[in-house]
This record gives sequence, structure tokens and C-alpha cells, in this order.
Amino acid sequence: MPEIALVDTVDRALLTSYLTSYLSRFQDSSMKSWPVQDAKARFSELLETCLRDGPQVVTRRGADTAVLVPMNYWLRAQSAAKPTLKDLLLSDDRRGDLNIRRGGFHRRKPRALA
Repeated sequence: MPEIALVDTVDRALLTSYLTSYLSRFQDSSMKSWPVQDAKARFSELLETCLRDGPQVVTRRGADTAVLVPMNYWLRAQSAAKPTLKDLLLSDDRRGDLNIRRGGFHRRKPRALA
């Protein structure tokens, strides 16, 4: 699964910021907020509203806690969140360990010129 390997090598904060900025473009005043009790009790309605009207916010004690988004929004957000080669090369994250063996250096024997 290349997506899992990509997430492991990329700074998770960078990935989260990409997803957050992408999803924030879809937020507007028409996005409905659902208290967690209502979301649990009326999940089918929450899902239908999400599919029809777009992302829906679930709140706990008045604070935004989660967002239910349609699958096509999620797939677009994930594809937009993949870092470019430039982002990967410029990141400070380690890219892996190089196991270079030292020793065992052998010179070639010189050949006689014919």
C-alpha cells in the first residue's frame, strides 16, 4: 500500500494542514452542525444530509469535534494533500538510514601494458 508508506515518510502535521486547508474551502454558513447526541440518534438523516448538502459538523459540548464528509470530497482531499517531490526533498524529515559497510576495500591489481 503506497499510501501508508507515504504517510509514514511525510510529516503528519504537513499532511494535516493540506487536508484542513482543502476542506476549509467547502465550509460555508449552510453547513449544519449536529450535537453528538442528535448525530447518534439520527445517523441515517445525518448521512443523507451529508451526501445531499456536503460536509456536516458534529459537536460535543458546543465545540466542533468531527466532520462527516462525502467519499468524493475525502478522495479529492487526499489526492490534493499528497506532497510534491519538492515538498519531500525540502522537508527536514529523515528519509531513511543508509547502511554503508566500511572496510573490505580491495584495489585492483594493475595490468601489464601489452
